[in-house]
Amino acid sequence: MVSMTTTAWPDYPFQPHYFNINSLAMHYLDEGAREAPPVLMLHGNPSWSYYYRRLVTALKPTHRCIVPDHIGMGLSARPGNEAYRFTLAQRVDDLDQLIGSLQLSEPMTLVVHDWGGMIGMAWAADHPEQVQHFIILNTAAFHLPRTREGKGKRLPWPLRLGRIRLVNALLIQGVNAFVQGAIKTCVTRQPMPAEVAAAYAAPYADWQSRLAVRRFIEDIPLSAQQASWSVMADTARRLDQFQRNPVLICWGMNDFVFDADFLAEWERRFPAAEVHRFADAGHYVLEDASTAVIDVIRRFLA
Repeated sequence: MVSMTTTAWPDYPFQPHYFNINSLAMHYLDEGAREAPPVLMLHGNPSWSYYYRRLVTALKPTHRCIVPDHIGMGLSARPGNEAYRFTLAQRVDDLDQLIGSLQLSEPMTLVVHDWGGMIGMAWAADHPEQVQHFIILNTAAFHLPRTREGKGKRLPWPLRLGRIRLVNALLIQGVNAFVQGAIKTCVTRQPMPAEVAAAYAAPYADWQSRLAVRRFIEDIPLSAQQASWSVMADTARRLDQFQRNPVLICWGMNDFVFDADFLAEWERRFPAAEVHRFADAGHYVLEDASTAVIDVIRRFLA
């Protein structure tokens, strides 16, 4: 695990918790009363549980807020390639072990962002009885959608570049380009305050701590030859089992990866979903539009 004082970062005064997964420490937040309705929040790449700090503060008086850091991310353990399988299937298994240890009092609300959508929805597809509400924030749980013109969609060039071996070693692990790039481009209303940017970057200070960031990019399933392709395909096929669940979608429309085409695919799959678009917000919609998004989430859960 990463040893840091959580009081060093703005709006993150939370008690750390750790769960052992195959001798690896998974850090997670567990805020609010144990008997309160559970809300599980799953982050993406290259963020960590810090992304949900304001939502946790807002909801913990009425809900039990659980926010893990994926292995290799945030304050969790930093294994090498020989000690951990950096695959979507492994991430889903990690989540299953953590949830099994928590003894939740009732079905949860699942909040997902970026890779959290792929991991969380894959787990939910296997455990539909354990999820009551879904809150979807700029993410996917399906392969690249069609464009609005009906064409095949391509991964944006920065992510394609980040999948090239040696290049990604230099850019992602070497000079930390992906973390620093996200700090600058994933908010679009105004620049991220320096102390907040420092908190996002803090867990990724050296070569080893950036391995998971690199491996997440390599694991994006773009072809059937990749290990995670079948997990994603199977999850997408089973999303329709949640047609009757309440679904809230809050979307930053200035996201250069999870753009309007991804939102349209979610709306196609969940036509009854409550959808809120934030025209000038980026990928980190909880940074750009935190007050508005949190107000919407509160009303939805109430």
